[in-house]
Amino acid sequence: MTKLLISLAALLALAAPAIAQEEAAAPSPGEIVAQAPAEEWITIPSEDLLVMTLAPAADGSARKVVIQLMPAPFSQGWVANIRTLARAEWYDGVTVNRVQDNYVVQWGDPNYANPEAQGVAKPLPEGLREMSEIDYISDEIGQVLAMEDVEIDEDPYADSTFFHQGWAVGGDTNGAWPVHCYGMVGVGRGMSPDTGSGAELYTVIGHAPRHLDRNIALVGRIVEGMEHLSSLPRGSGALGFYTAEEAGKRTPILSVRVASDLPESEQPAFEYLSTEGDTFASYADARANRRDPFFIVPAGGADICNIPVPVRRVAD
Repeated sequence: MTKLLISLAALLALAAPAIAQEEAAAPSPGEIVAQAPAEEWITIPSEDLLVMTLAPAADGSARKVVIQLMPAPFSQGWVANIRTLARAEWYDGVTVNRVQDNYVVQWGDPNYANPEAQGVAKPLPEGLREMSEIDYISDEIGQVLAMEDVEIDEDPYADSTFFHQGWAVGGDTNGAWPVHCYGMVGVGRGMSPDTGSGAELYTVIGHAPRHLDRNIALVGRIVEGMEHLSSLPRGSGALGFYTAEEAGKRTPILSVRVASDLPESEQPAFEYLSTEGDTFASYADARANRRDPFFIVPAGGADICNIPVPVRRVAD
């Protein structure tokens, strides 16, 4: 049976020598990725890309953020809602409302889930799905994980961490779920049993908040333009929300479009490095055991979030 999952421990074991072994001019992770053969790069469908245009910066320069939506089997109800919201142009005119240092940037209707809000929430389009609190956990992948007896990594948030179709994932014998690494995009929600619709979204801008795993649905990741979000002014209100006096700090979102709906000449194209190929195995090992000249002591291991999956823009 084709192996669908590769555990993080298995990836790191493919090429790891003894820590004391010295290698002259060992390549860096970036150099390894740069040498990846073309067949190990996988095209991201334009239907899975969102182009979010922010208001221009103070110097007048354009600010665009590209989000890759998560493919099946994870969080597909929320992902469908996000496409519905984008195609209804619902996000146009909403704002960035929360910037909490070393945590998240959140955007959406300023009158939703905002302790400083005074207005009326923006009506949502029809046809949005309602999800349960476990709809982002895949039983299918959990069963494969159990059958394949994947080696368990030491991780305080999951029995095992591994990569599945280009995404960092945690799991146990009951299922698998995407994890909160830097740049991941999730769905804002209120108190349980609310699971959020996708109208409120956030991205991680600090140390991976893995305690949020299995508590909030993850729906994608930033693949370009992260600097336009991570550099925004921090809010001084509760949870980093902008106060009424800080309304001028809110960054307007001019538009959000599904890339496949744009004219072909305006559609961005991206690829990710297959997490099942030899290059990714070497790259993961190099991230865990830096042997390039600057480093003195290889770490001997890595957190799943310290091995970001390489994504690159395809030249026009």
